[in-house]
Amino acid sequence: MTRKISKASDQRPDFRLFGRAQGKPLSARQQALVDDVLPKIDLPADGEIESAMLLPDRGAHVLEIGFGGGEHLAGQAAAHPDIGYIGIEPFLNGVAKALTYREEKGLRNLRLHRGDARELLPSFKTASLDRIFLLFPDPWHKKRHAKRRFLQQATRDDFARILKPGGQLRIATDVKSYADHCMIELQGDERFSWQASKADDWRVPPADHITTRYESKNLGDCAPVFMDWVRSVD
Repeated sequence: MTRKISKASDQRPDFRLFGRAQGKPLSARQQALVDDVLPKIDLPADGEIESAMLLPDRGAHVLEIGFGGGEHLAGQAAAHPDIGYIGIEPFLNGVAKALTYREEKGLRNLRLHRGDARELLPSFKTASLDRIFLLFPDPWHKKRHAKRRFLQQATRDDFARILKPGGQLRIATDVKSYADHCMIELQGDERFSWQASKADDWRVPPADHITTRYESKNLGDCAPVFMDWVRSVD
């Protein structure tokens, strides 16, 4: 299920921000979850995406973009059953793993979509999310590939629009150039306020952070950097 990006409205580049869309073949159980469960908890194919309607009777609503294997997303959903969570991930195997967590842990406060989050962000209802996670996105190390990084002006505008005033955007990376990129993109934007006041605020994982196996592999060129931004009140 995909949505076409309207270049006429926001001039988004029409290229992928991720590599493979699928890895090894899914197990029979995983394939069954993708075939039978995912369509029931997927996001609407068209029209406005309103998290409060998709996940009613929840005290807050959170979006995780590029959730990988779903460990962090499922962990958050399990720890906070009163909060509604939405996850978007293009890699089929990661979606299958998240579906497995959902079934094993009984996470009825979790909805999932397989696809490119850029296609869906414009459809989210304005000021409808309390929090957004963008954790360890593909850094696209080479300078000529920097345009492929997820955080760009268009997505920054999306974040500012769909976050509630006072809502939080958390970005984490273990790549220096990506951390610098995020600071450049957000620090000059009056719609966002960086919450760090001392070095430990970005060097030490936040108290509610859930470490994933990917993060533990230390594949980047620096220790993880955690950047919490708050949507300013207009």
